[in-house]
Amino acid sequence: MGQQHRRTGGAVAAVAAVGLMAVVTGCSDRGAAAEAPPAGDPGDVVRRAADSLVRAGSSQASTSLEMASGGTRVTIRGKGVYDFKRQRGRFQVVLPKDPAGDDEHRPITELLTAGALYMKNRGAGVPADKWVRIETRSLSDGNLVTGGATDPLAAAELLRGTRHVAYVGEERVGGAEVRHYRGVADIGSAVKEASAGQRGALAAAAKGFSRQGVPFDVFLDDRGRVRKLRQQFRMAEANVASTTLLYGFGAPAEVRLPADEDIFAGKIAER
Repeated sequence: MGQQHRRTGGAVAAVAAVGLMAVVTGCSDRGAAAEAPPAGDPGDVVRRAADSLVRAGSSQASTSLEMASGGTRVTIRGKGVYDFKRQRGRFQVVLPKDPAGDDEHRPITELLTAGALYMKNRGAGVPADKWVRIETRSLSDGNLVTGGATDPLAAAELLRGTRHVAYVGEERVGGAEVRHYRGVADIGSAVKEASAGQRGALAAAAKGFSRQGVPFDVFLDDRGRVRKLRQQFRMAEANVASTTLLYGFGAPAEVRLPADEDIFAGKIAER
């Protein structure tokens, strides 16, 4: 199955994997951050963000992916839950209307795992009761933008490659006091420091993005957990701004992967 999708290169082609270009806060919010930034190097604080999420166990999440290419701009939104310990998430991704504005699309159900992306309601050529499975290592962006929803853990793992960062100040996100950091992460450096489950996907992204440096703004709570993360990716065909909001830490996040017989084995129709 993955062999059929290796042609997915660049942001526009990658998003075509889910048909997107064809149509072209929580239970632990009561902690308050200290007035001063944490002692030590801000870079160390940011690089440990992924570890803090794993300790949190799970959360609810909202995502937004803004793509700009050739004068066209689209926004894809997602909402779901994520289990950081098992590295699995379930999202409903809402596609934009077609350019004429009169074509509604059913949300795509996506299952995010350390090694694969599963999609239901994929679109043309796929039966309604079947899932499409794509190996994340076969994608030129490591599934940071392909599915229309950046994997929250992969986004946090990318921060392990932070090389330049500054503390901006205190703010509020979703009712929680947070510390705002702004910087640039290097994808190649993140690959070396990534957890085993995310290393393959980030290695693919290191080869696919036209810019290795990823500018970001991250907002961390008093436990070092990501509450909001905005990252800017650049590929050959498009600029992509991904925003992830995390809240409701500890929320149930049971994600069951499809059985083999429920995975589509045919060729996906191109529009």
